[in-house]
Amino acid sequence: PDRGRRFAERKRCADLECSMLMCRGKAMRDFKGPDCRFVNFKKGEAVYVYYKLIGESTELWAGSVGSDFGYFPKDLLEINHNYSNEELELPTDETDFVCF
Repeated sequence: PDRGRRFAERKRCADLECSMLMCRGKAMRDFKGPDCRFVNFKKGEAVYVYYKLIGESTELWAGSVGSDFGYFPKDLLEINHNYSNEELELPTDETDFVCF
């Protein structure tokens, strides 16, 4: 696989489709991603986490802010609610790393 497009080979999700929320947090500072695969947010905004990349790129999580979805550095999030304690380890897919 093209390592430039794919950030990691594996991810942790709350369900097999990675459609259930894992947790919610508050952005600790503004973030503007380098490309359309990232979600931008402002300090204090609620960020909803759907999956966490594991392996090479453990610092990136995937989530949403409003209707926008994308990756962001996990260190910018202060978790304030867990929706699930279940974590399934699954392979990533090419479609996890495309812009919609």
